[in-house]
Amino acid sequence: MDKQTQFDLHYLEMARIWAQNSYCIRRKVGALMVKDRMIISDGYNGTPRGFENVCEDENGASKPYVLHAEANAITKVARSNNSSEGATIYITASPCIECAKLIIQSGIVRVVYSDEYRLQDGIELLKKAGIQVVKY
Repeated sequence: MDKQTQFDLHYLEMARIWAQNSYCIRRKVGALMVKDRMIISDGYNGTPRGFENVCEDENGASKPYVLHAEANAITKVARSNNSSEGATIYITASPCIECAKLIIQSGIVRVVYSDEYRLQDGIELLKKAGIQVVKY
């Protein structure tokens, strides 16, 4: 196993651990943003700041304002002094189309994920944009 693969697998494991912070019942997703082998941001799926930590409605469906892990990581880095330009994002689930658009716009150049999201349009968009996509 080469060094990059080892780093990828370790960062994915850290994203899995970070996902445990989510209050969502249906699915817990974690994300880590790494640049120059330093974690510059992190995120997990959940409600916006100031909202109750309840992700699903009484029928078990996700509330429309729940943020995905990668969206949380991207907005968190935007509030910091770091830049996501040239970074890699490690996500426990492949990104949806909306998060793929955020990834493209944020300058992330590589996406590493482990689990498949039910739709593949986010992955297709990332590849179309020339972003390297790796699944473990």
